Amino acid sequence: MDRTVLLIDDDHKLGGMLAEYLGDRGFRVEHRADVQSGLRALRGGTFEALILDVMLPDGDGFEVCRTVRAEGDIPILMLTGRGDELDRIVGLELGADDYLPKPFNPRELLARLKAIVRRRQGPSSDPDAVMRFGPLEIDRGRREVRLRGEARELTSHQFAILVVLAKRSGRVQSREQLMEAVRGETLEAYDRSIDVHVSRIRAAIEDDPTKPKRIKTVRTAGYVFTGAE
Repeated sequence: MDRTVLLIDDDHKLGGMLAEYLGDRGFRVEHRADVQSGLRALRGGTFEALILDVMLPDGDGFEVCRTVRAEGDIPILMLTGRGDELDRIVGLELGADDYLPKPFNPRELLARLKAIVRRRQGPSSDPDAVMRFGPLEIDRGRREVRLRGEARELTSHQFAILVVLAKRSGRVQSREQLMEAVRGETLEAYDRSIDVHVSRIRAAIEDDPTKPKRIKTVRTAGYVFTGAE
């Protein structure tokens, strides 16, 4: 059975192309061209992921991202203007799992879509699925993070990065290594998206994000998870 994704983008030509391309590869695309109809569709249906454009005729894709993330954990892939790094950073800060600049190769969109959907898997009965570091629990089965028993919100992409860091606790991980581990590709030199994600992870799991103890920055090298209490 095809998995359904919601596309909110006012480019009807793009919508038709993605419906055909993704439809041949196991994803059914439901297309909406504006914010209001897009949100109605999202709230009234069940979708594997949301593909969301930044520029919409009746609103701001960033605000849609903020609203959708506040209501649930559906994977969000944002479409941004080519070369506009600020758009990408803002989208990630608001809770998007990934971004893709226009124009794009549909094969790349499919790869990124599969990656963000794959990271949101169902509960596992594996007792070793919970990683514990003092008051911090990383539940890989339920895809939950808890600090002193309180659930902390992370996107699926941020959760995947945290798991990689935790599994490699004590070892410095470069930005390139983290991106390759969670998305299967190397990070371009100008891409600072990992920094944004790590900042959001710190906000969730650190007692004082301005003085992080669990995820340390190693200057010019990357990040290291210490598991410190």
